[in-house]
Formats: sequence, structure tokens, C-alpha cells
Amino acid sequence: MEPGNNTSVSEFLLLGFSEDPELQPLIFGLFLSMYLVTVLGNLLIILATISDSHLHTPMYFFLSNLSFVDICFTSTTIPKMLVNIQTQSKAITHAGCITQMCFFLIFVELDNFLLSVMAYDRFVAICHPLHYTVIMNPQLCGLLVLVCWILSVLHALLQSLMVLRLSFCTHLEIPHFFCELNQVVQLACSDTFLNDVVMYFALVLLATCPLAGILYSYSKIVSSIRAISSAQGKYKAFSTCVSHLSVVSLFYCTGLGVYLSSAATHSSHSTSTALVMYTVVTPMLNPFIYSLRNNDVKRALKSLFGGKI
Repeated sequence: MEPGNNTSVSEFLLLGFSEDPELQPLIFGLFLSMYLVTVLGNLLIILATISDSHLHTPMYFFLSNLSFVDICFTSTTIPKMLVNIQTQSKAITHAGCITQMCFFLIFVELDNFLLSVMAYDRFVAICHPLHYTVIMNPQLCGLLVLVCWILSVLHALLQSLMVLRLSFCTHLEIPHFFCELNQVVQLACSDTFLNDVVMYFALVLLATCPLAGILYSYSKIVSSIRAISSAQGKYKAFSTCVSHLSVVSLFYCTGLGVYLSSAATHSSHSTSTALVMYTVVTPMLNPFIYSLRNNDVKRALKSLFGGKI
């Protein structure tokens, strides 16, 4: 097949979930509701952290950054899908697709890196409590977040530039509700070997290193908690990690679900369902996980609303 010129590509088609017109209002309402809950929930976490001086600690600094990233994470995909449903159009421009893909990669990697940084914070707090304020000083916290941003942006730019070098032919349908890197690369009619190598190398490196850091941190945390003599002390130490562990489990399990569903089946429906869990449900649940089991956040939220909740 003679490869087409990528400069002639004007748009891609996002097939979404269903072409049934009767289901479109239901899908629109469902995703609009989830998007609003996600934005509102994460925004409340940010406002609570800023307004309450008791939450001006490294743990809540990282949590507020995670909430901001989750808002941006969902905002890269859901609004465009809602606009397409409302206008009854499946099109997204070539530039729009690459831009959406780039920002999606930035925020998904930021989620990944921030979760590992938060695990390191819990490790220092539980394993080195006497040196916690010295080690986790504001300069280090700011530096860690900055490094997360730099690594995420560099990775996203690399992948986006690799896609820009590809040529596309006529079949430009993406069987998802947003421009996902692997799906876009598969649409190319030029050689994608280099793209595949870079994509899978980055996946292994950027997924396993933070996960290994999280597992190492919690192995040390478990050892330290076991050394605590009192049951109350063990419970108090472990309770500070429960919310983070829940979010980490949700993030990596849904991410693994996306990978396995796309590798094991060619059904776009099952892969799209896994992507919804990963890109929409996880950011929506994070504020509830951190607020329902955290008395400090509950108190800050009550103070924010003048004790009315």
C-alpha cells in the first residue's frame, strides 16, 4: 500500500461507545454527571487543603496536586466527548487528536509519579518520624513535584513527536472516546516499528519504576508497623496509609485492566469499559476515598462550609 501523507490528514473519527441514537442522551447525562462530580470533588479537596492550616503538610500538598492533576486528566477527554455527542459529530482534527493525546499522557504519568512520591512521603513519616519535617521540607516537596512534571512532559512530547512523523491513509476510525496513543499508532500506514519500541520501552520504564518504588516503600512501612508494640500504635500508623493504598490499588488495577483487555481481546466494547474505569471512575472516586476515611479532611471541609456538612 502506498503510504499517504500525514499532512493531508484533516481529522480522525472517535467512535465512542454506541452509535444507537437512543442511547446518546443517556451516555451524555452519565458522563456529564461523572465529570461534574470529579471536578467538584477534587476541587473541594484543593480548597480544603488551602483553607485549613492543619493541612499545610507534605502529605496534603501532594494530595492537592493529585486532585489538580485528576481534574486535568478527565478534562482532556470528557468535554470533547460530550461536545461530539451534543453536536452528533464524531470528528476530531488531526492537531486536536495529537494535542489531546499529548495532554492525556502528561496527566496519566503525573498521576503515576505523584502516587509514588506520596508513598515515599508515607515511608519517611512512618519509618523516620523524628526526621520527617527535616527530610520532607518545602523545598524537597516542591522539587519532587517539579521533577514529576518535567518527566511527564518530556515523555508526552517524545511520544507526540514520534506520532507526528507517521503517515496515515484513509481508515482513521478510533474505536474509543478519545485519542489513545496505541490506537493512533495502529492507524498509521507507514512503518511503526520505532514507535512500538519507544512506546513499550516507556511503558515498562515509567510504569515499573514508580510501582517498584511504591512496593519498596510499603515493604519498609509494614516492617516498621510490625515493630510497634501497641495495637493502637499499629492501627494509627497503618490508618495514615489506607487511603493512599486504596487509590494506588484502584489506579494500577484499572490500568492493568486496560492493558489486558486490549491485549487479550479485539472487542472495542470491553476495552472502552476498562478505559472508562481508568480515565473517569478512578479520578472521580479519589476525593471520596481520601475524605471518607480521613478526619482531617472532613474537619477542613466542615470548616470550609461553616460547619454545615
